[in-house]
Amino acid sequence: MITMALAKGRIYQEALPFLAAAGIFPAEDPEKSRKLMIATNRPDLRIVVIRATDVPTYVQYGAADLGVCGWDTLYEHGGNGLFIPVDLQIAKCRMSVAAPNGFDYERLVRSGGRIRIATKFMKWARDYFARQGVHVDLIKLYGSMELAPIAGLADAIVDIVATGATLRANNMREVRVIAPISSRLIVNQISMGLKKAELSPIIENIRKAKKND
Repeated sequence: MITMALAKGRIYQEALPFLAAAGIFPAEDPEKSRKLMIATNRPDLRIVVIRATDVPTYVQYGAADLGVCGWDTLYEHGGNGLFIPVDLQIAKCRMSVAAPNGFDYERLVRSGGRIRIATKFMKWARDYFARQGVHVDLIKLYGSMELAPIAGLADAIVDIVATGATLRANNMREVRVIAPISSRLIVNQISMGLKKAELSPIIENIRKAKKND
């Protein structure tokens, strides 16, 4: 049995054409079903529906053989035990530093002052500011990131930005783009060895679909 890990929402919807190219069609819509394990048209393949942040962990430890995961989550996870054969270029967004409109981020960076940064992406933030030589105090949060500067908890945030509408609604702006984000196909390295005959056609069909996209 092959198990594929997917998350509800944008990544799932944008991954469907690639699954179809590999001959995989979910038997149910996870957006409408309460089931966490979804059958497909293939008796040897099932889809497990989990949180996006859990996808690389399930694949790393072999609870899933393959999955689709955003680069934001993969970088934060570290990628141990994972083979990443295809960048699907779906669910595009960017990892950015954002600050309130009245906050002079540039001046504080130039002066070498410490900046309080709220984020759930601790590795992204730590690595980025280390590369820039900027002194920061990182504050771990799990949601409503834009509230942190408003409430005085932080000077700025590191978060995913798609349209920027939420930032604008909260009187904030992007001050740095750290990296573009898209979603990748990921495969458990041990599964790739043990189930190569089953997994290779799926990977190749998805790769071909990406080239023809």
